[in-house]
Amino acid sequence: MARTRIAIAKADIVALFDEHRRPVFKRSELGRILEEHRDNWRLKQSMTLEEFIAYLLKNTPLRRFHFKLPHRPETVFAWGDVSPYCLASAVKADGYLSHYMAMHLHELTDQVPETIYVNHEQRPQPKPTQLPTQETIDRAFKQPQRTTKNIAPFGRRRLCVINGKHTGQLGVIDATDADDRPIRVSGIERTLIDVTVRPTYAGGVAEVLEAYRRAADRVQVNRLVAMLRKMDFTYPYQQAVGFYMERSGAFPEKRLDLLRTEEFEFDFYLTYAMQRTDYSKRWRLYFPTGL
Repeated sequence: MARTRIAIAKADIVALFDEHRRPVFKRSELGRILEEHRDNWRLKQSMTLEEFIAYLLKNTPLRRFHFKLPHRPETVFAWGDVSPYCLASAVKADGYLSHYMAMHLHELTDQVPETIYVNHEQRPQPKPTQLPTQETIDRAFKQPQRTTKNIAPFGRRRLCVINGKHTGQLGVIDATDADDRPIRVSGIERTLIDVTVRPTYAGGVAEVLEAYRRAADRVQVNRLVAMLRKMDFTYPYQQAVGFYMERSGAFPEKRLDLLRTEEFEFDFYLTYAMQRTDYSKRWRLYFPTGL
């Protein structure tokens, strides 16, 4: 039986994917590869993308992964065995590993999170027209923190896609996993900010405090403060950042002073829906008793 054109081209196709820096692809990326190399591989013009993918799935190391995210299911294709981190960071275009998962990758926790967090930034939003007041802050932080339901099973773990604040990927870095495959992840400074804002996605405030302790020798506080200002949050998270730094006992006073360039206007909260609290006068901040 005569071999098909794609069977004849198989060795060249495999070589291309073997040499590709990124091992995880969206359907559209496979479509671009097909169109760019169709002539070189002498494939029929009538071959569809679905036929191309079907052949690769059956005859090469290409594997399909489908994530049943409730907001929008996603499918990616991996060339050979790749880590869950590499897969997860490719689920969303411009997505990156964040929060508890970023803490784990930066060795800011001993825990291996059961949930892999991926931040997919929203489009730019208009700034709120109403400035915060003490009353609105008090009311907001008496309630449980809102969390996303955009979660899908991922083997023995879960994938959680967070629609984060638009920052233009501020503080996001290129990194590699244990297999030297490329991943995108929030850098240490950005990670500390993210978990301060959303401790629910980081194992809670005790885990966040431990992350500050472990990050002290590596974090550039000037960069963190500049990043915090650029992100321009509605709430005064610099008070929470300063509190974590002081409470960790790992930062010198001159670093803490970078968070106190002006008088604080409001009392603030370390996290949401706290039952018993203590109060830091220095940071005008309520925090859980016993922390």
